[in-house]
Order: sequence, then C-alpha cells, then structure tokens
Amino acid sequence: MQTFGCACGNKLYFENSQCVCCQREVGWCPVCEGIHAVEPDGKGHYTCTNPDCRATLVKCFNYSTYNVCNRFVAAWSQPQQNNQCLCDYCQLTKTIPDLSIDGNMTKWYQLEVAKRRLLYLLDRLGLPYGSKEENFELPLTFDFKEDVQPSPVLGWMGLGREEKVYTGHADGNITINLREADPVEREKLRVAFGETQRTLIGHFRHEIGHYYWQLLIQNKDEAAFKAIFGDHEHPSYSEAMDHYYQNGPKANWANAYISAYATMHPWEDFAETWGTYLDMIAVLDTAENTDLLHLPEKDLVEAQLETIQSRYTELSLKVNEVNRALGLPDLLPETFSPPVVEKLRYIHHLIARNRKAQ
Repeated sequence: MQTFGCACGNKLYFENSQCVCCQREVGWCPVCEGIHAVEPDGKGHYTCTNPDCRATLVKCFNYSTYNVCNRFVAAWSQPQQNNQCLCDYCQLTKTIPDLSIDGNMTKWYQLEVAKRRLLYLLDRLGLPYGSKEENFELPLTFDFKEDVQPSPVLGWMGLGREEKVYTGHADGNITINLREADPVEREKLRVAFGETQRTLIGHFRHEIGHYYWQLLIQNKDEAAFKAIFGDHEHPSYSEAMDHYYQNGPKANWANAYISAYATMHPWEDFAETWGTYLDMIAVLDTAENTDLLHLPEKDLVEAQLETIQSRYTELSLKVNEVNRALGLPDLLPETFSPPVVEKLRYIHHLIARNRKAQ
C-alpha cells in the first residue's frame, strides 16, 4: 500500500480522512489517483491540493454523511444538484448494516475499509471488475448483513423467522456476515476453526477468488484449472463440503495445500490460494512503499513469481522474528510446498493474461 503526502508535508495513509498535522480534510482523488488534502471552494465543492491536479471534487455521500468512506468524485462526472453521489467503490455496496443498531456504524466502517483495500489492490493488479450499470460481464456487488434472530414476542407464536447469513460468493455478489467485523466474535471463530489468522481483508480476498474463478475460468480455462487444482465437478461441492465437515481435512494437507480448508474442494483450494497471492502482493507493495524492502523490478505487478516469492520469504523471516521477540505467532508463511507454488504460478499467469490495459 502506497503512502501519500499532505500539502503541509505530513505523510498520509490510505485510510486517512484528515491530516493529523494541519487538520485539513483529505481523501482519495479519482483524477490524480492518490490520497491528498482538499480545500473547500465555497460553492459546495472541494479542490484537490495536488499542484499537478487541482481537480474540482465532490465528497462521496458515504463520506459526507456517515464518514465510512474517504473518497471523492470528480464534480464534472456528477449531474447537477446531486447531493447523494457515491464514489466508484461505494456504488458496489448493495446492502449496508442496520444503522439503528448500536455498534453497526463502526462495523460498517471496518467493512468498507477492507473493501477499499481489496479494490485498490485489484486496480493495482489491473484486474477487471465492474457494475451492472456499466454492463459488466459479471457485475460485482457486496452485501453486509447480520444474522436475524426471531423476536421473543413473535417467536413463541411461530411468526418470527431466524435468518442465518453465510459469508460467501454467488454470481458476482459477495456477502460478508457482520459479525466478522466484531473482533471478539471473529477471534472466537478463528479459534473454533483452528485458523492461524482470520481477518476481514482475508475474507474479502478469499471471496473475490470465487468471483474471479467464475469470471476468468468458468467455461474459459477449466481444463487448465483441473490439471492444477483437480476436478471441481466430481465430487460435487455439496458432497465435498459434507465430507470435509464430517471427516476434517486431508491427512498431511500442508504438503500440497495452502490451508486445511483448501482441501475441501478445488474451488476452495483456488480461493484460498488466490487470497494468499493477493496477500503476497499487498504485503510486498506495502513493504516497498515504506522502505522495508526493495524489489529489483521497477514495478511489482510486472515481477516474476520467483522474485515475488523470494522477497516474500525474505520479509517473512524478518517480521516473524519481530513477532517472536514479542511472544506473538508468526505473521507470514516462510515457505510454500512445490504443489502450492504451481498453484500460485497458475494464478500469477491467469492475472497477467487478463490484466486490463493501464
């Protein structure tokens, strides 16, 4: 993740909405594509302070009203008198939490932060995605929902219905259960499922893997996919899921899979490996932009997989040692088994083949 500079010279980060030094409002300018300070123009708009830009901007409605976003919209792209314009990222959120419930605003903010980081990385990699309004082949949308408990009053009458929300992907729509934005509930689930890490951004990166399987592989590259990940049609997903939850992961799964959950079905193997690939790129991009590590290539996106892996291993050894000094679990995996490397290689080439023209 890149860092940016305020007009006062202070460093700005991706989530900032205000400079802690000069107190200017800041946010993402879609014209010069960076986090910059803005100045009100006295007419209800803002001016980007980047001297090479100076674009006239409008706050995203979710920024001005709820402060769960920090992105602007180019004023020229919006109809006159439109006070509820959404930025390109917020337009993809179809369902927001019930804001009348205490704590849901904070959870929504955390979900939007993770979603913005995901979409920024997709843009960084040049991966295609789009909305229904853009007539995109597989429109991408997000639902942020919570489980519905039956009313105590209506429940005894048989009128209240419980609704269980499952985090997942279906035909371009990614649903995230709101409890994943609750650190206590997320930690309970992490322990219950025996996971090394369980994070909001991890869910987004996993589920977008399912999205790209449907967009880039289904009916397009299935033979090559099967050769690496296995036959996704036999057994069926439901059969594989039942077997996994009844019997657990395959024995010695670490020899060929990125995680225990990846052993359940080739679709989950792909999504788990895809999420790890995005983790690698995000971590190295951040390390490079904060001078923790330097890549020999000018552009991380164009780097060879071998370079990405070696630098990731180098960084893993360093940050894991720091964690151990604090008595914390290792932060990053240090090595990947040869079968996992081949799966990462497939994803690396899949992304390269489908990258949009920058």
